[in-house]
Amino acid sequence: MVHIVGAGPGATDLITVRGRELINRADVIIYAGSLVNPALLEYRKSGCQVYDSAKMTLEEVIALIEAAEQEKKTTVRLHTGDPSIYGAIREQMDAMEKKKIPFDVCPGVSSFCGAASALRMEYTLPNVTQSVIITRMAGRTPVPERESIASFAAHQATMVIFLSTGMLNELTEELIKGGYRPDTPAAIVYKATWEEEKTVICTVESLNASAKRENIKKTALILVGNAVAQNGYERSRLYDPVFTTEYRKGTGDKE
Repeated sequence: MVHIVGAGPGATDLITVRGRELINRADVIIYAGSLVNPALLEYRKSGCQVYDSAKMTLEEVIALIEAAEQEKKTTVRLHTGDPSIYGAIREQMDAMEKKKIPFDVCPGVSSFCGAASALRMEYTLPNVTQSVIITRMAGRTPVPERESIASFAAHQATMVIFLSTGMLNELTEELIKGGYRPDTPAAIVYKATWEEEKTVICTVESLNASAKRENIKKTALILVGNAVAQNGYERSRLYDPVFTTEYRKGTGDKE
């Protein structure tokens, strides 16, 4: 049996209880290199075999899994954050299905959640934005034109941009091209929830300069939008005393 496990954003106590238990029971762990906090491997049992997939191809990963299955061993495929976001797990699941290898998926806390907690930020603020766009710049992995940064920027929602720290000048150009003002609030969160976590508040036009000043070159999320400033929002009607909900009677709805 193979368990695809989300390791969480970095801090060892932000893996799920289920994920930690699966690591503890595993005979084989294949983890996603430097993206996963190696301290999580301390939860493994004695004798567990550990492999770093950063040095492996898909075919090599599947070959390891297949060999473990033949020996009736339990394998944990340990991915960063939540494996459903930029986890490259679909191709692994397809390969296992083809070979009739049983597997399941244990969700994890995504780094975009860790970034918000680091900034003490709420992504969706009433009268500011009610949507979050998770995306990335096109690099060696292409992005469909309909999902370009500029096209998403036109929505003026909160944007969380993965895998783009090395292209911040180009990112700024795309964000402004799509409609964000140069002085739109932005943030850079490096290694959210890790011990070396670093947060930088800036603007769309100062993203590259801010990253250079802090020597941030990779492993960071870029957050963009007015929600980053955490002001100018309306009070939630959910807790407004005049608003009636399913569970309590309000004093009267506002106009």
